[in-house]
Amino acid sequence: MDNPVTPRAAGNGPRRRDRHGRGMRGPIAPPQVPLAMSRAEAFADLVQDSVERLERRWPQLADIDFLVLDVPHLDGPGRVWDDEAVPLGGTVSARDGRRARVVVYRRPVEIRTKGREERAALVHEVVVEQVAELLGLTPETVDPRYDEE
Repeated sequence: MDNPVTPRAAGNGPRRRDRHGRGMRGPIAPPQVPLAMSRAEAFADLVQDSVERLERRWPQLADIDFLVLDVPHLDGPGRVWDDEAVPLGGTVSARDGRRARVVVYRRPVEIRTKGREERAALVHEVVVEQVAELLGLTPETVDPRYDEE
């Protein structure tokens, strides 16, 4: 059996996904649909929605930075790993010219929820609790519907 096609040398360049001349593959979904958003982006949107909901009642929240981190850092000074629950959020008071911060930890919240609605409710609950701690108020004062869900 004679084969006139010589095999391609292994080091002759990269293999291409465009084997049939149809062009490179495009995105799976257009950028405007929710499928195109990453989980981190969708989670950040939930936090932003919660903050916007609270800013209508508390305009001073515009002076607070809201951050989303994947997991809490428990290796700082004075922090020791123990059997307590992993925090869902935290606060950093304003000092040395820095603005106050509210931090929501994405992975612990995602692990504790099953669907988008449940996740949105827990994110709002965490944001309300952290804002209340930062302002020195009760969560019910920050959001009167806090304990209804």
